[in-house]
Amino acid sequence: MDCRQCATPLDRPGDYCLVCHTANTEAVVLELGRDRATVSCIADESVVGQRTVTTTPEGDGSDEKSVVELRNFAGLVADEVRRKRPEEVYVTGDRDVIAAVRGQLHHEFFRVEGEDPVQRVLDRQGEPALDVVDAAPAEKLGGSHSTLIGGRSGQRVIHTVAGHPHVKKVIPGPIDAGGSSSPTGVRAKATRADTNGNVRVLIRDGSSVQENRVVTTAGDRELGEHVRDDLNEALRDAELQD
Repeated sequence: MDCRQCATPLDRPGDYCLVCHTANTEAVVLELGRDRATVSCIADESVVGQRTVTTTPEGDGSDEKSVVELRNFAGLVADEVRRKRPEEVYVTGDRDVIAAVRGQLHHEFFRVEGEDPVQRVLDRQGEPALDVVDAAPAEKLGGSHSTLIGGRSGQRVIHTVAGHPHVKKVIPGPIDAGGSSSPTGVRAKATRADTNGNVRVLIRDGSSVQENRVVTTAGDRELGEHVRDDLNEALRDAELQD
């Protein structure tokens, strides 16, 4: 493949051109399995390049050999993304691999689901991008209820949710102490998006439940569902969701 700006031959399809400093990939889709990753490059609403990275998992998943192997695998995938310098990175697959790759890149990851994630991203290429709210999590907290259940863990839930770039405001709701008891400590979950793209985050602590309204920049249910998936993934990564 040649650079679409200056026609310089690229080492790999979709690579960023170091001659004229032009990006030849607009979005990257990462399909991440534990032993195989597929990196698909999208530009001009079509796939311009695809590369597969493989590994052989070692150890039991927790020993040093396994940790090093996973880090090296994630590093190879991250290197492929850096070569492209995309505007957006979409990801699906194994949670441990996703977390390992995310830890080596500065890009925000967007979750994508479905049997054909590449096609799903292609279908979204004409849609307007979601606005980003550049504000500290504390500045996004509002509403008349200032009490949060769960102590520090409850505050961590709100901080995690409010830290998402497509969240405008988090409005804590009243506390219902009549629910069924949860034996696993503080747990949180983002519910299905409404027609305006907003969601609610339920925090459960023992028998108490608090419903918190989350205003997003999505604007409709479909885009709100993508934000919801991102929030639930962030809560799982923070060990605030099973």
